[in-house]
Amino acid sequence: MGPSLRGDDEIVRSGGYPLACRNISSLAKAVPTGQKTPERANKKSPAENELSIKGKAYIAGIFEHPTRHAPDKSTAQLHAEVAKGALEDAGLAKSDIDGYFCAGDAPGGVMAMADYLGLKVRHFDSTDTGGCSYIVHLGHAAEAIAAGKCSIALITLAGKPRTGPMPPRPSGAEADFEAAYGATTHNVYGMCAMRHMHEFGTTSEQLAWIKVAASHHAQHNPHAMLPEVVTVEDVLNSPMIADPLHRMDCCVVTDGGGALIVTTEAVARSLNKPKVRMIGHGEALKGPRGSKDLDLTYSAGVWSGPKAFEEAGVTPKDIKYASIYDSFTITVLMQLEDLGFCKKGEGGKFVADGNLISGVGKLPFNTDGGGLCSNHPVNRGGMTKIIEAVRQLRGEAHPKVQVKNCDLAIAHGTGGLLGIRHAASTCILERV
Repeated sequence: MGPSLRGDDEIVRSGGYPLACRNISSLAKAVPTGQKTPERANKKSPAENELSIKGKAYIAGIFEHPTRHAPDKSTAQLHAEVAKGALEDAGLAKSDIDGYFCAGDAPGGVMAMADYLGLKVRHFDSTDTGGCSYIVHLGHAAEAIAAGKCSIALITLAGKPRTGPMPPRPSGAEADFEAAYGATTHNVYGMCAMRHMHEFGTTSEQLAWIKVAASHHAQHNPHAMLPEVVTVEDVLNSPMIADPLHRMDCCVVTDGGGALIVTTEAVARSLNKPKVRMIGHGEALKGPRGSKDLDLTYSAGVWSGPKAFEEAGVTPKDIKYASIYDSFTITVLMQLEDLGFCKKGEGGKFVADGNLISGVGKLPFNTDGGGLCSNHPVNRGGMTKIIEAVRQLRGEAHPKVQVKNCDLAIAHGTGGLLGIRHAASTCILERV
């Protein structure tokens, strides 16, 4: 029996909030807090109808570090450089920031990083769910802005896995029961791919098309680590890493980082940038739970995706562009199924024959080349997924891959290990 596509009912809040910002407070006007609670057959508690984040948070600034190799920079310096870049993109100053969000890649954690950056904030969040932390942060920043906890939030990611040590991954409660079996990132994702092939007849050729699509996009990105276009045969002829995953089924490892500025509608409208807002967000966790949920063919996206689409009031058919976490080709295929772009088990057919290539297929994805070809800083790809989605909605992607009339995009990712325990987060973004 397959997984249920319905998770627990999401807490949905609706209502007003006070808009406030530090240095441009003249733009902030109080919003009435009166509200109407919709009547429902299954009545919910007042807390479940109190506040909605739909359309309350705008992405005003983005920046992706151009480096993929940074032997001359510290991780903290990379955080500072991406923060500066995002502020300059938004047209704001460091003193405007009153909320800060970072994850486990920040040296010393949120306290040390905020101090290093010289920030004075009234709200912070150090949620760490691996690669999808920054998509989670975007949702949490929207919640904080809607609740009046902050008005201009900074989210940063940076690291040096190519030229410095990776931050240690703490052992979980499961270590005593699993460590002896030698799980690695590659063989755990390989198990997911093998099981998907067994259950649904998915082929290595179909997975290879995901890499091919990413490479077609990467050729137009001057910063891409692997800009060469590849073929299905190239992928299949590359060395086997973890059966059935070949080397070209695996993402790149890069130094670098990225940052976002998230703010209120009032602030966003005062800035000289195309307006992009978040209209739906979902997050979820999945683990084997003592083998009760040990189905390797689906991810927590089966819960985070429907939550985001429901809040946004749109469906997968409405999406013009998709940023999908691509740590491995199987990651993309499973998430496309879990998000509802195709039925479970039909992902192989969906991605084949160039269906993910911009200007060719039905669903352009990862038009910067993604983690498979361009950038996967600190082995955490959620940040770059948001950045490219915003580029597409602004009309700032490379002309060769820019999606026509792109007004609705999705950014989705996982963090942790897909075949064991992981988190998933989904954001629906809209051009205003």
